[in-house]
Order: sequence, then C-alpha cells, then structure tokens
Amino acid sequence: MPLSVAVSGASGYAGGEILRLLAAHPEVEIRTVTAHSNAGQPLIDHQPHLRSLRHLTLQPSTPEVLAGHDIVFLALPHGQSGQYTEALADTALVIDAGADHRLTSSDDWDAFYGGDFHEPWTYGVPELLVGGASGTVKQRDKLVGASRIAAPGCNASTVALSLAPGVAAGVIDPGDIVSVLAVGPSGAGKSLKTNLLAAEILGSANPYAIGGSHRHIPEIRQALRGAGAAGDIRISFTPVLVPMSRGILATSTAPIADGVSDAQIREAWESAYADEPFVQLLPEGSFPRTADVTGANTALMGLAIDRAAGRVVVVTAVDNLAKGTAGAAIQSMNIALGLAETTGLSVNGVAP
Repeated sequence: MPLSVAVSGASGYAGGEILRLLAAHPEVEIRTVTAHSNAGQPLIDHQPHLRSLRHLTLQPSTPEVLAGHDIVFLALPHGQSGQYTEALADTALVIDAGADHRLTSSDDWDAFYGGDFHEPWTYGVPELLVGGASGTVKQRDKLVGASRIAAPGCNASTVALSLAPGVAAGVIDPGDIVSVLAVGPSGAGKSLKTNLLAAEILGSANPYAIGGSHRHIPEIRQALRGAGAAGDIRISFTPVLVPMSRGILATSTAPIADGVSDAQIREAWESAYADEPFVQLLPEGSFPRTADVTGANTALMGLAIDRAAGRVVVVTAVDNLAKGTAGAAIQSMNIALGLAETTGLSVNGVAP
C-alpha cells in the first residue's frame, strides 16, 4: 500500500515542485494538498503543469487537515512551520522545506530571522560530509530512520556542497571564503514582490542581501563546521538575481592551504563525490551551466586551481527548486524510509 502524503503550501513554487516529483514516485500517494489564502480552489488553477493532480482541491493548512498522513511536507515561509510541530507529533515523518528547523544556534536564528526559535531537525543534505577529517561520514547516515527532516536552503546547500570536501580534507582555508551566486527569482517564492516583476529583472542582474545579511550564511557556516572547519569561518556571500526562472550558479573560492598539491586538492573532491548519483564532479577543465540541471536532482560541479591567486575555485550549478529544495527533501525522505535513495528522482535535466 502506498504511503499517504500531505503537502502544505501546495500553491507555491516549492510546494509545486515537491508535488511534481512526488507524482512520479511509486511508493507514495498524494492525498491532501493545502494552502492559506488559496484554500478551496482547485490545485490545477495554481499548478497548471501538474495535470495528473488535477483532481485535487486545496484545503486549509490546519493541523487537523495535515494530521493522519504517513508523511507531511511543510512548504511554508520561514516562521510558519514551527506551529505544526506539536500538532503533528503522531505523524511518522515530517519534512520542513522552510527554515524553521535548520539552524542549531538560537543566536543565529535571532540574528538572521527573528521570532520563535524551534528545535533543529535532521538536516536534509545526504551528500554533505560531516565528522571532519574522517572524510567518509556523510549526512545520509543521520537521515536513516529520521522522523523529522529539515530540507536545506538552496543557496546554502549549494555552497556547502561546493566547499565541504576541501574543508574536510584540510586543503582549503575556510577563513576567507568568497561566494557569488547567480540565482533565479523562483527562490524568493511566489508572493507578489515589485523587485521580482518581469519588468524589473528582464535584461538586468540585481544583487541583493549584500554585506553579510543573507539568511543562508549561518546555515553555510553550520554545514562547514560539521565538515570539520576549525577556527573562524568567514564568508563573503553575494547573490545576484538574473533573468532565469530557475537555477543557481555558485562560484565559490577559498585560499589553498599551505603545502597542498594540485593532485591533493582535486582528490579531495573526487573522493567525496565519486559514488554519488546526484552530486557529480565534472572532468578537469569542464564547468557546468544552469541549463544542464533544469528539472533534475543534480548538482554539477567544476573545479579549478588558481595558483596565481592562491585559491581553489568551485563552480556549481543546481536547480534551486529541484536539488536545491524539493529533490533534497524527497531524497532525504527515501533514505529515512529505507527506500532506494534515487526513487522518483532523475539526474536528467530538460533541454533546450
């Protein structure tokens, strides 16, 4: 019998992507979809591409509606998921695609988000190295049997996956990280915002959350500490909105550690991701495009060693809605339930 699923925030971008991927998952049945202001309307009015789910109607996002399912996905803005924690205590698996349960530090939450701090859940980035120099321990081990999972921030997981191998192997210095990201506006959600109107972003590149104010910064630091970073983790993080609906192209650089060879640097990334289906290091001299990962649960990564600048350069492309959010959530769900990790997920993008 398939596992019953409810998805909150189903009229939004993240909720819609979760539904798109779950619709092809052989082990689940999407039974309930919920929303706030759009409750009572057909799902297909808000997600017209989800033709196989046209029979569903958006119900109110209340604990009573969400309870009684095997799995609940919360695809809500930050500060809204925590209210359901206690109400869903009897639900076997709850996965939060928002920020409420990602951070372990209440100080970081207060500084970057504000409002009530909620208990951290198991972080949903299976490929992330944890445990420092041991090098072989990954976050997926912590996801086995998990009942509460915090899906990652898309920018945060992209940068963390880019740099964790170098941190764990000790071949880069995390005290001087610079990350610049080209990002699509779907990462900001579906709510109407003037700065995200087509007239504002078409033909333009627009930086935002500059100077250390982006909310994914503490999440990146947390992930890199878990990978074994010692001392201060200093990161200059600058996202730039570009006129593509989906995608992240993250260029992250860090100083090369003293006495490290080029071969040792590349080996750190090759050994970290050699057996990973969804995180793939490209051949030397090759670098990804966002177009190559559209719709896929894939992070493609290119590595360069800039000896003149004394820095390692990692360029990573992901689909912010797929691997960056919904794909990571479903991949983590598969691991937690003991299913094949790749079930319902594809490495193949959509082109052109």
